Amino acid sequence: MKLSAIVKVDSKGRITIPQAIRNALGIEKGMVLMVIGDTEKSEIYITPLAKSEGEKIHYLEITLKDRPGALAQVTQALASHGVDIVANRCVSVVRGEEGVCFIVADFSKADVDAETMRKELEGLDVVLQVKLKRFEAAVEEV
Repeated sequence: MKLSAIVKVDSKGRITIPQAIRNALGIEKGMVLMVIGDTEKSEIYITPLAKSEGEKIHYLEITLKDRPGALAQVTQALASHGVDIVANRCVSVVRGEEGVCFIVADFSKADVDAETMRKELEGLDVVLQVKLKRFEAAVEEV
């Protein structure tokens, strides 16, 4: 089912998500949402991430070797610890040599903390570097 609504942007750039849509998606006060603006399509996507700001949402920028199976090794390592990948984008930087993945991950149900996971990922033979930061309400170019 898809719901739609027409809303107005206020003087501070805010919109109100209509009650029917909030109810249908389980969006509650204090919930963390990810907003993605696609400048090429002039579209905005809003995705609920976590129930509250206390949730353990982190942003990982992983530089890895560009070879078959490299991404699978990274996602398997995350999955083995119960890390939930909420959003991701991976690109080849130098074809056949280096790629980069940008991952928004929820560590709320993981059996490791984000820093421990960063170190484990850097130990994989396909990973060159992992930058980690706590997901904050900020604008990121992805």
